[in-house]
Amino acid sequence: MTAPDDVLAELRALRAGDLPTHGGRTLAYVYDSAVPGLDDLAARAHALASSVNGLDPTAFPSLLRLENDVVATAARLLGGTAATVGTVTSGGTESCLLAVLAARESRPGVAAPSMVLPETAHAAFHKAAHYFGVRVVAVPVDPKTFRADPDAMAAAITDDTVLVVVSAPSYAHGVVDPVEPIAAAARERGARCHVDACIGGWILPHADVEPFDFSVPGVTSISVDLHKYAYCPKGTSVLLHADAALRRAQYFASADWPGYTMLNSTTQSTRSGGPLAAAWAVLRHIGDDGYRDLARRALASARLIRDGVDGIAGLRVLGAPESTLIAVTATGEDFDVFTVADEMRARNWYVQPQFAHRSSPANLHLTVTAANAGNEDELLADLRDSVAAAVAAGPVAVAPEVVAAIGALDPDSLTPQEFAGLLAAAGLGGGGVLPERMATVNALLAAAPPALRERILVEFLGVLYS
Repeated sequence: MTAPDDVLAELRALRAGDLPTHGGRTLAYVYDSAVPGLDDLAARAHALASSVNGLDPTAFPSLLRLENDVVATAARLLGGTAATVGTVTSGGTESCLLAVLAARESRPGVAAPSMVLPETAHAAFHKAAHYFGVRVVAVPVDPKTFRADPDAMAAAITDDTVLVVVSAPSYAHGVVDPVEPIAAAARERGARCHVDACIGGWILPHADVEPFDFSVPGVTSISVDLHKYAYCPKGTSVLLHADAALRRAQYFASADWPGYTMLNSTTQSTRSGGPLAAAWAVLRHIGDDGYRDLARRALASARLIRDGVDGIAGLRVLGAPESTLIAVTATGEDFDVFTVADEMRARNWYVQPQFAHRSSPANLHLTVTAANAGNEDELLADLRDSVAAAVAAGPVAVAPEVVAAIGALDPDSLTPQEFAGLLAAAGLGGGGVLPERMATVNALLAAAPPALRERILVEFLGVLYS
């Protein structure tokens, strides 16, 4: 056996190569409250319930109490009523999957179910469509504001529509869709309306935005992640339904085998009580007043950063973000944002590159949290210096013949050997080791059509997990 201290030392050494999860320098993937002692509280609560199995709430009633408390807190925040019910899931994607599944299962007479969503909706809904055989009707958004078009969304609803989706806010641009008219259109046609508030659910109630929650007639379900702006550990989200009848189709039961009757509220069966207990403890510790303060700090920080970006020559913010997510793009062609991302990484910041999609140009995504409050000037100064360095380096150039060759490839007909060559050409070979600077890799990936880019990255994922 290996001594516990040696095991932990090895783990610490491995973690040293990760992006930082605290301090506000990783502007994607992580959410930092900067509240002292919060990690320790969550870890201790997790340890108390990590061996408990959420599969059977009658065997472990503590988890039933914790889940009901967490759901009630989320429902109270998001305009719920006494009829509102919910489920704690493993994350935002599972919450979105279950919302789609419940909508599909509630309309068994629809032979070819579809869901209407703005083209800016999270990819989790495309994943749900893929898993559950629901056809996606993606509706173009306003090309300048990136908000869903209520008239176009309403026109896309048919008798086969089981679900209409809106974002509060959308991940890519941080804008809130006009929920009221879209929910009204869904209600008129007898379709459910889901509000994806995975990111905004714990922030927007404290912001000056249009109504988006259960106070809006026609909203039937809302997803909100606890591991985002509720600042809980990873692995917790809530899916709320306006009433129990709407939730019932989400459940799965099977008695047609010789073992126990399987009864699941989520896609999982066995579920550790650890993440739920950690989330419950964090919610109890921070409380309503604490969350109000954290939300205001994050929103104020995001406003300062947005205003600061407007003062950096060569950059502009896409749309008019209303929450804490910001998309920043270049105003000209004398540099590219992928090089800016590399320069920011060299200055110990991580900003997330986003590829061009229809009216949305290539840009950099920033997730602002309470931990960024007070550090805006340093971030903006490094961003300004990164742009200057990118201008000096010039834009990454991909030869036209390479672009043409990439565009002519059929991802469905390429052999594993050919994909290995593509990975190597894109800088993604070598046993999954990434180059220190990613601008050239991202420029090549940007030149690939979406289907080919998906397949290349799937192949790369396979390399990583080998």
